[in-house]
Amino acid sequence: MYAVMGITGKVGGAVARELLAAGKPVRAVLRDPRKAQPGWDIAKADINDAAALAKAFDGTEAVFILAPPVFDPKPGYPEAQAVADSVAAALRAAKPDRVVYLSTIGADASEDNLLSQHTIIEAALKSLSLPLTFLRPGWFLDNALWDVAPARDTGRFAAFLQPLDRAIAMVATEDVGRLAAQLLQESWNGQRIVELEGPSRVSSNDLAAAFAQALGHPVRAEPVPPERWEGLFREQGMQNPTPRIRMLSGFNEGWIGFQDGSKTRKGRITATELIAAPCRDSQSFR
Repeated sequence: MYAVMGITGKVGGAVARELLAAGKPVRAVLRDPRKAQPGWDIAKADINDAAALAKAFDGTEAVFILAPPVFDPKPGYPEAQAVADSVAAALRAAKPDRVVYLSTIGADASEDNLLSQHTIIEAALKSLSLPLTFLRPGWFLDNALWDVAPARDTGRFAAFLQPLDRAIAMVATEDVGRLAAQLLQESWNGQRIVELEGPSRVSSNDLAAAFAQALGHPVRAEPVPPERWEGLFREQGMQNPTPRIRMLSGFNEGWIGFQDGSKTRKGRITATELIAAPCRDSQSFR
């Protein structure tokens, strides 16, 4: 049995599809069992409930851990610490054969930023005596889909990744889920880090070109000056925007990234391929 967290989302859903296609039994770890789909074994558990998680992981061959994102964390990241404590306790009790934790690029960054939440969780899981893989994907290409409407309607979108021609490691969530499912089916000893990015690195200008090709009209990325970030994020309702600002600065300044790209695995899906269908669909329903 393969236990999968976050199964109703993009990455977890891709993990489940890959496992089921390989003939593997899947146990969906859900807060709300009403979201279950045919073919899943169901375990009801919240990520902060160590006892329920241990029960969900009991008897499994492998476990995929996906922590829900917290984009506006409290100072000191107490949300991440609570997840770290709960998941570590559950895995220590259940003792699955192997574990894949969805971490992130930047989990090894020396400076504090939004991704430090994964640094905290990784540290807790490293104390476990289990075969454990930390899967660290690049920036999710799927984030660009938030910009379909402005790119379509105005021919421009707000770019926080700068300079506009600076290419960084990005990857599609489908590729992340595909690799996670493969890793879950492997056998290994100890703990390992697996980095993942797409076929090529992507800049804000590359995203603009992908939008232009998909939409059939010019699209440009407009850089948002860093001095405006805090005000914009607070207008959006954020109470503690500093970690998010520090994360963006880390990508732009280069202290968040894969330090040795020669060891990074490559996904299949390009920015152009990812953006094409949503752009086409958005035009059909205008």
